[in-house]
Amino acid sequence: MGNLTLNGATSGQITLSPTAVAGTNTITLPAATGTVLTTAGGQTISGTTTVSTLAATTINATTIQIGGNQAVNGPAFSYYQSVASSLPSSTFTKVTFTALDFDTTGGMYASSRFTPTISGYYMITGGYYVNNSGTTLASIYKNGTEYKRGVQVVSNGTSAYVTGIVYCNGSTDYVEIYGYQSAATQNTTTGIALTYFQGVMVRGA
Repeated sequence: MGNLTLNGATSGQITLSPTAVAGTNTITLPAATGTVLTTAGGQTISGTTTVSTLAATTINATTIQIGGNQAVNGPAFSYYQSVASSLPSSTFTKVTFTALDFDTTGGMYASSRFTPTISGYYMITGGYYVNNSGTTLASIYKNGTEYKRGVQVVSNGTSAYVTGIVYCNGSTDYVEIYGYQSAATQNTTTGIALTYFQGVMVRGA
């Protein structure tokens, strides 16, 4: 049996055309009323609470939009310092964060640098503590250039923190945390509560 032709309700025809295959294959239609989706149809699934589940390891697509382009299960990471790093006087210096808190990025974070492979908008937060009372700053650096500068808090030493939303193109853009302090060379104070670098995807591109 070859093609099966169905007449349209008022005009035209639809032809079901099986391809040439080896062996026997079965297509099972569900006992439900609905519209068949096709690769070229551009249909929209709406008005239902539950739709079919896609059971796949990888879905290849340029853009997947869910509820207005929200980030769902996007990359997130949190690292902190367990070994102090040195900040020289009066120059912005990259701060290192090598101790793992959590990381769902699958390798996007390496050498205290976050390079997301998914384009979108990321909330980035970083901070550190040094035992001085001079000017102390923390900045988000994007692609090696200062992008957002934070604030300092002076209390028995100085903490510097920065937070901001950074767009990353999903290929070449990367983010780091830099610190500046005006006293003689200082070592950062370690610990998950004091010196950390965190990021999470908040919206798709």
